[in-house]
Amino acid sequence: MKATPLSNCERRFLLRAIEERKRLDGRQCYDYRNIRVSFGTEYGCCVVELGKTRVLAQVSCELVPPKPNRPTEGILFFNLELSPMAAPGFEPGRQTELLVKLNRLIERCLRNSKCIDTESLCVVAGEKVWQIRLDLHLLNHDGNIIDAASIAGIVALCHFRRPDVSVQGEEVTVYTPEERDPVPLSIHHMPICVSFAFFQQGTYLLVDPSEREERVMDGVLIIAMNKHHEICTMQSSGGIMLVKDQVLRCSKITAVKVAEITELIQKALENDQKVRKEGGKFGFAESIPDQKITAFKMESAAVDTNNVEEQAEEIITKADPPSEVFAKPILHTPGTAQIGEGIENSWEDLEESEKEDAAEEEGESEATAFECQKMETEDASTMRETQSEPIVLSDSEEEEVVILEPQELPKKTRSQTSSNQENTTKKAFNKRRKKKRPAP
Repeated sequence: MKATPLSNCERRFLLRAIEERKRLDGRQCYDYRNIRVSFGTEYGCCVVELGKTRVLAQVSCELVPPKPNRPTEGILFFNLELSPMAAPGFEPGRQTELLVKLNRLIERCLRNSKCIDTESLCVVAGEKVWQIRLDLHLLNHDGNIIDAASIAGIVALCHFRRPDVSVQGEEVTVYTPEERDPVPLSIHHMPICVSFAFFQQGTYLLVDPSEREERVMDGVLIIAMNKHHEICTMQSSGGIMLVKDQVLRCSKITAVKVAEITELIQKALENDQKVRKEGGKFGFAESIPDQKITAFKMESAAVDTNNVEEQAEEIITKADPPSEVFAKPILHTPGTAQIGEGIENSWEDLEESEKEDAAEEEGESEATAFECQKMETEDASTMRETQSEPIVLSDSEEEEVVILEPQELPKKTRSQTSSNQENTTKKAFNKRRKKKRPAP
């Protein structure tokens, strides 16, 4: 699935905002997004968030034979994966040009800078060495993948602990963490990448470009440096021509940013180590903010119960009186409830003419009911007479005699007739009332 391209309106809007020294997220030109580091329950597992860009780093190790040309040095292996979960434009298992460029840049930043002492990873020269594997997974893509990946990689390597080993003759013993404390890696310095995006052939410069800014930029310059102001690697892409002053300016900015990020990493490592020693809770679950809906806990708020009565009286005295006084609801019988505020019926009383009409209709309904009752009694008497005297047809020429019985007529109960009459009277009364009621 291809990524959604930017429209011409969006492109012009972004370029116009950059010309006015403005960015979509409110940052200045040289500002970094917020960096957040959280560690897992195991050593060497961490998640680095650079704004909305998230990278998961995991370090593992195993004993392997060394390389023939370097028998006393350990092996470092780096792998970065771009999954479709991070962005729809990434395809799993496909080596894109961007993925190859990022993997090579991470190897140059971490391996070629000699930040890890590979000779300390040797167990038996020419036979057994430690192979350190760093896996980086992009969880969410919002621009500047290389900076987030370099920070996650160096943090995971500093946080990792390998098992302790002992050699007796030709026998190599690997101890578990319960038997012996794991050993940290020997790291000389921490190289960190800083990206610079250039617009309109180097006229405008932005630090830490976002995903939308990367789409409209003309070129990018990446500088990897440690806190000692030593440049570990540098890469420029995009086909732009940079002069010496621009590169020196970017290197000075990189030195400031690397010092700030290195201090943040060291504080995060110290805090995690302190929590582990004290036996506190640690891991990704503990790093979730308590106020989020995905949190597993919520800190209880302290409630002050002192002087509750005095505070309640003050609130009552300061409160405004109610605007309207409503009548108390009346419960007609026990076990019943009333819906509403207990206000009296707002319907107006019937007028005298309406009352007269209602009385006349009641009289008519009584007369019709009496007539219906009289007709029912007459029908019942006739039915009895016919039932008592059956009709007999006989003929001298025919032998058979046919007796005709009267058919039973359906009996109408008084309740059905009275209910029908009441419905008709109610409908007529409502129609007359609507006609006579004046319009508001």
